[in-house]
Amino acid sequence: MILLQFSAGQGPVECCQAVALAVKAIEKQCKTSDLNCTVIDASQGENKLGFKSALLQIESNQKATALAFAQTWQGAMLWVCQSKYRPQHKRKNWFFSGQVYQVDEMTFDREIVYQTCRSSGAGGQHVNTTDSAVRATHTSSGVSVRVESERSQHANKRLAKALLFQKLQMAQQQKMSQQEQARWQQHWQLQRGNPVKIFKGEKFVLSQ
Repeated sequence: MILLQFSAGQGPVECCQAVALAVKAIEKQCKTSDLNCTVIDASQGENKLGFKSALLQIESNQKATALAFAQTWQGAMLWVCQSKYRPQHKRKNWFFSGQVYQVDEMTFDREIVYQTCRSSGAGGQHVNTTDSAVRATHTSSGVSVRVESERSQHANKRLAKALLFQKLQMAQQQKMSQQEQARWQQHWQLQRGNPVKIFKGEKFVLSQ
């Protein structure tokens, strides 16, 4: 399982917008190649503008292809554009970052207990009469997630696994010492400088 997590760090709404544009760019690229992109989770920015963070799953018939593609989006990235939210603002450089996680699904599955249950949301008779919702619990930590957004149990299990991994990674980051945490830029401290990609203008055109 190849996961790609984008973060606007502690940046303003323009950085959140950059994350949203990056997600759209990846979805467009995947449609024209042998790749599939699924947005597993997205945290909206202030006033629901852009994304503070987004978790994507990248899939391909060839795992190496998916990994290689995801890794091109890893690191600090820069969007150079005049802010449409603050037209008089002098700043034009907006940073965001990408982090790739390669998950050994067979090993990770052995650490998870899955439970199925009735979905509680709207969805008609089908939702109310089938055990399509899934709760995934990490046995050693007790951390769990519940997913019922999809109609099939298989799809919910797949999403639950990815969300549980993300939740465990974020919990691990919070427990790290200050020295160790400095090496993890996602969500906490976005590294600026030496961006791996530079985009320019409202059309989010790649220039590097």
